Amino acid sequence: MLNDPRSHGLWEKTAPLPPETSALQGAVPADVVIVGGGYTGLSSGLHLAEAGSKVVLLEAQEIGFGGAGRNVGLINAGMWVMPDDLPGILGQTYGDRLLDMLGHAPRLVMELIEKHDIACELEKSGTLHCAVGAGGLKEIEARAAQWSAREAPVTLLDAAETARRVGSSAYAGSLLDMRAGTLQPLAYARGLAHAAVKAGVSIHTSSPVIATEQNGSRWTVKTRSGQVTADWIIVATDAYSTGPWEQVRCEQVHLPYFNLATPPLGDTLRKAILPGREGCWDTKEILSSFRMDHAGRLVFGSVGALRNTGAAVHRSWAKRSLKRLFPQIGDVEFEYEWYGKIGMTDNALPRFHKFAPNVVGFCGYNGRGIAPGTVFGRTLAHHVLGRIAEADLPLPVTDLREPGFRALKEMWYEAGAQVAHFADARF
Repeated sequence: MLNDPRSHGLWEKTAPLPPETSALQGAVPADVVIVGGGYTGLSSGLHLAEAGSKVVLLEAQEIGFGGAGRNVGLINAGMWVMPDDLPGILGQTYGDRLLDMLGHAPRLVMELIEKHDIACELEKSGTLHCAVGAGGLKEIEARAAQWSAREAPVTLLDAAETARRVGSSAYAGSLLDMRAGTLQPLAYARGLAHAAVKAGVSIHTSSPVIATEQNGSRWTVKTRSGQVTADWIIVATDAYSTGPWEQVRCEQVHLPYFNLATPPLGDTLRKAILPGREGCWDTKEILSSFRMDHAGRLVFGSVGALRNTGAAVHRSWAKRSLKRLFPQIGDVEFEYEWYGKIGMTDNALPRFHKFAPNVVGFCGYNGRGIAPGTVFGRTLAHHVLGRIAEADLPLPVTDLREPGFRALKEMWYEAGAQVAHFADARF
């Protein structure tokens, strides 16, 4: 994509092909028009079409172009915010609803993969939140206690068991979450697209929306070469939003995140490093994540953008960090490298917006796009179908608001990650 190997990296090289699509041409009627071809838009379209709705999905670039095609591939439950904090932020009703929905969201992802036979390297071995030092251990102990009180299948592991599962003695412990897992993120998005097309969704790529117009109770959504008239609009553009819903992008601070992938490791290393194939991330403020793909490549990532001086700084840091984490690997080179943007809201929680009558969308996944995007897509479909009333949604209606000093914060995150990785001489 973009004729740039750093845009989607390994995932584009190993994902099955997407369904054949073309730009929208002419005037088309529909029940629902969906804007955005990531997890939320594709899940919405699939569930609507399976219920008998006529759906047209418009994607400005290609299927999975945004965060859906660039992320680490961890199918996580919940959000970054501690479970017990959600009711305090959202109120008891919405806090409990959101926790329940997102706690079970990975199950929906796995059910869709199995139902539609999506080839996306699914691993259902759970994830490990790895504790760095005493502070990190205290954090995961609190998280474990809070999820356990809600009967979630999480287990606090000591340093020895963590070392056995990870293949490194770097951590003070870890939190194993058996609701979670890993997948090939772009392959999952493309698989959802195939399922949606099979269900009857008309997908048009290279079709950025340039304007909308309300005509009575119906909406007309216009692209450069066509238009769709529908009763509902689902806005599923999130952190990469442009055009009429650029406000969605503007209410989020972009946090850059990169991934690098080694060549496939040998059998001995693959048996020693993540032998159970859990996905991992740590408790550091500038966190690191790592997991294995099906070919045995170790995918390692952190905050930062692989552009300008950042490309060399982050690559050098990653080599040093991997050597400290897994000295058995020795000096490493990377076969693929890529980066993208995480959209962060000011309270680290997603939002539901009602942009106008019958124009709705969720956004602000804060680095947790796979499971929340999928389940929010289904939720939007059920709302449009009349199965879930607005008052029964997992989030209240929120007004669009731009955080203060957004551009300055984004510059700081990118520059700050470089400074931190340049200066990091220890694990």
